[in-house]
Amino acid sequence: MSTDGLLEYLRESPSPFHAARSSARLLEAAGFQELMEIAPWEHQRGRYFIRRGGSLIAWSTEQAQLPSDGFLIVGAHTDSPNLRIKPRPDFARAGHQLLGVEVYGGPIINSWLDRDLGLSGRVVVNDGYLQRQERLFQVDDPILRVSRLAIHLDRSVREGEQFNAQQHLAAHWGLGSAPGDFAAYLASLVGVEPGDVLAWDAMTHDAQPPALIGRNQELLASGRLDNLATSYAATEALIAAVDQPIGHPGTRLIALFDHEEIGSMSERGAFSNLLMTVLERIVLTLGGNREDLHVALAGSIVASGDMAHATHPNYADRHEPQHQIAIDGGPVLKINTNLRYATDAVGAAAFKDACARAGVPCQEFVVRSDLPCGSTVGPMTAALTGVTTVDFGAAMLSMHSAREVTGVADQKMYAAALTAFLS
Repeated sequence: MSTDGLLEYLRESPSPFHAARSSARLLEAAGFQELMEIAPWEHQRGRYFIRRGGSLIAWSTEQAQLPSDGFLIVGAHTDSPNLRIKPRPDFARAGHQLLGVEVYGGPIINSWLDRDLGLSGRVVVNDGYLQRQERLFQVDDPILRVSRLAIHLDRSVREGEQFNAQQHLAAHWGLGSAPGDFAAYLASLVGVEPGDVLAWDAMTHDAQPPALIGRNQELLASGRLDNLATSYAATEALIAAVDQPIGHPGTRLIALFDHEEIGSMSERGAFSNLLMTVLERIVLTLGGNREDLHVALAGSIVASGDMAHATHPNYADRHEPQHQIAIDGGPVLKINTNLRYATDAVGAAAFKDACARAGVPCQEFVVRSDLPCGSTVGPMTAALTGVTTVDFGAAMLSMHSAREVTGVADQKMYAAALTAFLS
C-alpha cells in the first residue's frame, strides 16, 4: 500500500458514492469485473464486485475448490459524519443566501464551523427519455461555510458552545435578499436542465485536502479517515491477496457498507441482506446449494474494520490505563465484553496470527469500564451471518471531527495485516 495512493483515495472519495467508485476503479485495474445485481450471475471462478449506492462488495473465487469452502471476509464502511443538504434547502436571511442542512451521524459539530466546505454526492435526473439516471458530483472549491457567532456577542462560548441544529447550522453560500436555487446549481454541475433534477443525496466535506503533517511528516490529517482508511486498506489487501497462495481453499471477499454512522438500517447497510445475498449467489455460481452455503458459513471468518481510538496525549485519563494505544503501534484489536465489538477469543487469535504472519505488531483496545463503548458493523454482521467475527482498527485521534489524524506507518501495517488475513 502506498501513502500517495491513500491520499488520492481520500481526495477522490468525499461521499460514500465516490468511495465505492474509487474502490471499483482500483479493482477494475486489478482485473475485477463488475456484475449487476439485476442480471443473472452465470460465471464461474474469477474476480468480481458489485455496487449498491455507496456500498461495494468484491470477491475472488479463483482458489475456491468446492461450493462449501468457506469465506475470508473483511468488512468496513464508506460513510462518515457530516452535514447534508435538505430537499428544499434554499432560504435567505439578513442578506445571506443559506442552505438548510441536516446532521448526519455524530459529527463533532464545532469542528465543522468556520471551515471551508465543499459539496459532493449524487443527483438523480430525468435523462429526457422518461428514464432516471444517477450522476455523481464533487465540488472541492470552498463554496459553503457555517459561521460561528462572534465571542463579543456570546461570552459563554468560553464555557462550551451549544448549538441548535435547526437554527445555528445553516450554511451560507452567497449574498442576496432572495434565496438561491440549489437545484439549478446541481443541474449545472451534472449538465442537465434544472427541471430534470429529481432528487439528490448531497453532503458537505472539508475543502482542505488530505496532507502529511508533523516535523517528519509521520502523521496524516484528513477528513473521513473514519472509515475510508479501512476501506482503502481492505481494497488494496484484496488486490494483493488474490495473487498469493491461500492457506485453505475458499473465497476472499471485502464488504464496504454505507450508513454505519446512522445504525446501518438501510437496503445497503450492514444490517441489510446485502452480504448474505451476495454470499448465497457466490455459492450458487460455484454449483452449490443452500446446504453448501451453510457449510461454507460455518467455516468462515470476518474481520470487521473500523478506526480505533489512540490514547490522546492531552486526555490520557479518558483511556483504559492497561490498554494504551499508540499511533504507529500497529493494528488494534477492539474488545468489549458486552459485544459492542464482536471480538471473541477465537477471532482475536485469528487476527493476531494474521498480524504475526505480516510481521506487524498488534495492539488491544478496551474502553474504560466507566465509559460507554462505541460499536461497528461487526456485531450485526456476526448476528446476521453466524460467522466468527473480530473487530479491529488503526489508531487515530479526533474521530468524527471534520479533520482527523492517523499515523502514516500504521496504514501500511494495516494493509499488510489484512493481506495476510485474506491470504
